[in-house]
Amino acid sequence: MNTVTEVPVYIPQVKKRKISGGKIGKYLVIILVSLTMVLPFVWMLSASLKAETEIFGFPIKWIPETFQWDNYTKVWTTVPFGLYYLNTLKIAVITTILVVINSSLAGYAFAKIKFPERNRLFFIYIATMMIPYQVMMIPQFMLMSKLGLVNSHWALIILGTFSPFGVFLFRQFFLSIPDELLEAARIDGLSEFGIYWRIVLPLSKPAIATLVIFSFMHAWNDFLGPLIYLTSDRLYTLQLGIQHFITEYNTEYSLLMAAAVSAIVPTIIVYFLAQDHFIKGVANTGIK
Repeated sequence: MNTVTEVPVYIPQVKKRKISGGKIGKYLVIILVSLTMVLPFVWMLSASLKAETEIFGFPIKWIPETFQWDNYTKVWTTVPFGLYYLNTLKIAVITTILVVINSSLAGYAFAKIKFPERNRLFFIYIATMMIPYQVMMIPQFMLMSKLGLVNSHWALIILGTFSPFGVFLFRQFFLSIPDELLEAARIDGLSEFGIYWRIVLPLSKPAIATLVIFSFMHAWNDFLGPLIYLTSDRLYTLQLGIQHFITEYNTEYSLLMAAAVSAIVPTIIVYFLAQDHFIKGVANTGIK
């Protein structure tokens, strides 16, 4: 008679994770801080869809009783908002491209090319970051005036092309790239510009993405620069054009909020695109 041997089955026990009170407190603090930062944007979006009389009602109605989609139509038709949009986009895109090229070239020179007084010159250049803009404002305006660039977008583009922060960012990133890789390229006959263009720059996606975010947002949100250099309404950027909704006797807050919501869309898009490239750059840079 055959006997069947029973094989014991091992059932793993699932350990319950204990969440400490301190960790719960941290999560609550993070949630509260996040809500504090998000709520003004939610209020702005809500106000852009309300009638003028509902905006400052108390208690706050986050969802309007009637969605006023005409606010966005009025923003784009009452003033040449599309022209302001294109002007701002032109300045921000050209400035961002030029500042990435200029900063990466200077950063490569300071990091990988040996020349006399390299470190001292880099220190002097970086020290200009400590000079307040108010100190340089008048000399810069006089220089642009001498060049005949006042009331021109090129004044803003040229001044935004040079960034000590961008040079510092690229220089520090390039220092992490092994010199042996560059020496091997030189032995193979590649020129310095070829090394920069074919080897160093493709490895610099994290630094490029970071500088693109900072430069684009700075150029897009700049108010003082256009206020100083632009006098013609046809050259105005968004930050100056939004002032049309603020008069001496009245402020149209519903249109102002609609204009603000329309203005922040490109910065959000650039941020998420650059963030994506930043993560991919870190993952794909195997040499680091």
